[in-house]
Amino acid sequence: MELQWPLILFTTLAAWSVGVFGTQSLLALKGEGKKSQTTCWIVAAVLLVVSGIAVFLHLQHWERIFNGFGHITSGITQELIAIVVLAVIAIIYLACLRRSDDGGSVPSWCAICGIVIAVVLDCVMAHSYMMDARPAWNSIVEILSIIGASCILGPATVSIIEEMKDGGVSAINASANFIGSIVAAVTSIGYLIVMAMSNSAFTQIDYYFDPVHPTHGMVDLANITPFGSGSVGLTIVTIVCALVPIACAYMGKKKGNWKMWGTIALVAGLACAICLRVVFYQMGASMYALYSL
Repeated sequence: MELQWPLILFTTLAAWSVGVFGTQSLLALKGEGKKSQTTCWIVAAVLLVVSGIAVFLHLQHWERIFNGFGHITSGITQELIAIVVLAVIAIIYLACLRRSDDGGSVPSWCAICGIVIAVVLDCVMAHSYMMDARPAWNSIVEILSIIGASCILGPATVSIIEEMKDGGVSAINASANFIGSIVAAVTSIGYLIVMAMSNSAFTQIDYYFDPVHPTHGMVDLANITPFGSGSVGLTIVTIVCALVPIACAYMGKKKGNWKMWGTIALVAGLACAICLRVVFYQMGASMYALYSL
């Protein structure tokens, strides 16, 4: 399938945005990282806005996007609802920050709402790509891979900001980096394996053969795998970049230099997320039913 770079950027940047917001909400829930809260909020907001711009670049006639908002079951409508809810919670969150005595505290209920909406937006955004016609996309692991991206991009970004603003990274964020990097690695590599297994769906005769040319397959199974000749390079890069943040989280916690190790983890996590989405589109071959029963 042709690469859709605006959508690749949208999903990556949106996951990055909610990762930052979710992480700062976790810190606020624990009463940590007070001096970095406002900066984290600004970074999350900018990332979300840029991701929204990327969506519009995907559309040849962007004004027609509003035609899809009348259907509650459409993915774009559900994404819009989740983003609006996130925006409302984020504004309330910022207001609580500004009204707090120390400028970096929010009520527990607000912090919990921030964490919940971050996970919800990831799930809604990823779910909109799940469809029966594309076997490699139609998996719960695809949703988990987006959540995994947030789990490393968010803590890594916040650790850099926290080091600069608070003079050090809190224990809860150091743990979030380590756990998040493991979650990101497991979900990313796991999804590569799921996509590799998905090509078995094309072996069904009622889906696999072209009715005009019944002896010729509609897709080239040799290339509908992350480990095929067209994707093996990106797959290797994805796996390596998925493992690097784990080492960075360990070194950051051991050495305390989160500016360096957090930056390396962020770059590697970003590369992993983008490469995984590129493989995702390369594996996006469709099945077409010959007969309807």
